[in-house]
Order: sequence, then C-alpha cells, then structure tokens
Amino acid sequence: MAQPDGPGAGDRDAHFLRLCFDVARRSLSHGNHPFGAILVDRNGQVLIESENGYLPAHDGTAHAERLLATDACRKLSAEVRAAATIYSSAEPCAMCAGAIYWAGIGRLVYGLSEHRLRGITGNHPENPTLDLPCRDVFARGQRPTDVLGPLLEDEAAALHDGVWGG
Repeated sequence: MAQPDGPGAGDRDAHFLRLCFDVARRSLSHGNHPFGAILVDRNGQVLIESENGYLPAHDGTAHAERLLATDACRKLSAEVRAAATIYSSAEPCAMCAGAIYWAGIGRLVYGLSEHRLRGITGNHPENPTLDLPCRDVFARGQRPTDVLGPLLEDEAAALHDGVWGG
C-alpha cells in the first residue's frame, strides 16, 4: 500500500484533511451535518468527495464516509482503493469503519475523534454517537487498515460550533 513518506508527508495529510474540512463546511451550507470525506490516490489526486447526506430523507446511514466507500466500490478498482487514503473530518463510526474496511480502502486520516465528537454532540437525536474507536473495528479485520488521527482536532471540532445546540 502506498503511503506518504519522507519530507512533507505530514504536510500532505494536513493539506488533504483541510480540504476535507471544506467539504464538511459545504455539507453544513447545504443544510446537512458538518461531516465530509475525500478519497485521495497515491499520486495526490482527489478521486471522490462526499458530504454528509442525512437530509432530506433523515437517513442516519448516509454518513459521508459510508457514501464515499459505496461510491469508491462502484467506480474504482480494488487496487486503486487499496492504495488510496480516505480523509474524514471526524473519526468514522463503527458503521463507516466497516464500510471503509469492506471497500478495501487502505488508509484513513481523520480529524475529530469519536470520543470528542460525543462530548460535542451530547445525546442529540440526529447523532447518537458511538464511542467506539475505528481502530477497534479495523483490528477485527483480516487485512490491515492504516489509521492516523486525530489530526488537527481543534480545527475539526470548530466545524461543529453552534450546530448541536448544546
């Protein structure tokens, strides 16, 4: 699996994570929750962007990462997915971690931890957050998924300012 390495690898991850934050802001501007995800190939090309899709159908399964994983399976070869990195504004929940695993996406970089997100959202009915680290989900799999995060967590948390009413 190709991973960024050498000088600038951290800068690369920060750059793409901030692009992912832009997608989350766009999601909020479209009336959805402030979550976003992008898929980047080994050469640094953004392949797919996905916003949260909760509205208009109130679909609690329409998380940005799950939607991206489905799109990736439909459009990209297994080889491309295995060498790609998904950047997510927040740590993928158990459902999304499962989708990333089943899609065969090789690497994940996320901003806001699931634990901190739960503290931000509280017991909001539109985001009953699972405090289950994605690393625990991936650890149960038969193939590795490399994980980096939380990264730029304060910037990621700021996306949720004033959203959850708590």
